[in-house]
Amino acid sequence: MDDNHSGSCLCGAVRFRTRGPLRGVVYCHCSQCRKQTGHFVAATAAKDADIDIEGKDALTWYGASDVAKRGFCSTCGSLLFWKHGELDAISIMAGSFDRPSGLSGQSHIFVGDKGDYYSIDDALPRFERSAPSIKIADE
Repeated sequence: MDDNHSGSCLCGAVRFRTRGPLRGVVYCHCSQCRKQTGHFVAATAAKDADIDIEGKDALTWYGASDVAKRGFCSTCGSLLFWKHGELDAISIMAGSFDRPSGLSGQSHIFVGDKGDYYSIDDALPRFERSAPSIKIADE
């Protein structure tokens, strides 16, 4: 599969293109992700240097913690990005990619905080908080 991917928000005001390999999809069940999306988040990641974002005037960043922020379209409200201020990578919501995305699941994080109305029924690795390779906002 090609290592170039593209995607957008629901209304198309914010578009992005990535180059190079993307991380496997991490499913985050933390309370912040659940409250912002109404469910859990499914996100991949790319190096900052490997993503180009168009429509930055419609991109709004919300400081969800002292070190992390969430990027969403101010026109349609689509959550697009999660950015840790100390890392040179950006998490990108898997559902915002055009198809075919070629993405596949990698793991579940914050499973101890997941909603009580669903179960995790796949065989992917599960972590009570975060996987050792994924830096989270409070670390």
